[in-house]
Amino acid sequence: MTTHCAPLPIKDGISPSYIWLPEGQWAHALAFFCAQFPDVGEAVWRARFARQEIRTANGDILQENSAVKRGMCLYYYREVENETPIPFQARILYQDEHLLVADKPHFLPVTPGGHYLRETLLVRLKQTTGITSLSPLHRLDRETAGVILFSVNPQSRGAYQQLFQQRDIHKIYHALAPHLPHIEFPHRHCSRMIESERFFVMQEIEGDANSETLIDILERRGSNTLYQLQPTTGKKHQLRVHLASLGAPIVNDLFYPTVHASGSDDYQRPLQLLAKSIRFTDPITGAIRHFDSEQEL
Repeated sequence: MTTHCAPLPIKDGISPSYIWLPEGQWAHALAFFCAQFPDVGEAVWRARFARQEIRTANGDILQENSAVKRGMCLYYYREVENETPIPFQARILYQDEHLLVADKPHFLPVTPGGHYLRETLLVRLKQTTGITSLSPLHRLDRETAGVILFSVNPQSRGAYQQLFQQRDIHKIYHALAPHLPHIEFPHRHCSRMIESERFFVMQEIEGDANSETLIDILERRGSNTLYQLQPTTGKKHQLRVHLASLGAPIVNDLFYPTVHASGSDDYQRPLQLLAKSIRFTDPITGAIRHFDSEQEL
């Protein structure tokens, strides 16, 4: 997790992470971090302490043998060893004092997490623009390409976030998937989606709908169809789940309808899902904003 009021500065585009100490007892700060993050070697933590890169919320520098207790908030820099470079670049479509709009490639995560830190859109943009206050305003799966909005100014961030909360953002996606001859288009698909036992995928169940997508056909491409998708809700993996449930899983989807064994990314087989456009009324200027991805499926 990260915060903008951290006692450590942003380093190479990477914001410091923090952790609240839970109930427990530890001999010292080094013992806590080694116990909390067993996959990180003790030598790595010793090096971080030596660089004075572990601080309290008040900015006090912690030593290896510093006492720690429940309720303390400690800051540190997350690191990922041997991070795999992602050979695709994003493009900046628009930038002003409040917004930055990027065109994200497939395979590039938006924010740090798991095995990705520097090879993320957020860190790359912070490095290239020098804007340390950048923050994504919505989600876009690592596997999905296309338009994504970032807040530049923390003072106006809430106004843009409210657009998403109130569903005042109109988004259009393109997806390549098998043809559905038994369905009349345009088709509105509504369902109740929840997380499955596998936390990283979603499933549909009986019950009141909490997800909705308007699906239409753009063109036929052999046995596949290029679909236009207009979600009115923003559930995780919503478009992938909805098309798969109709019998048309998106081309190269490794999660739906069944999860395939994970491995190295196949850059020749990107998920055929693209966040093609986004439109909204700017809450600051009142102008109509419309941004289109320069990519095509």
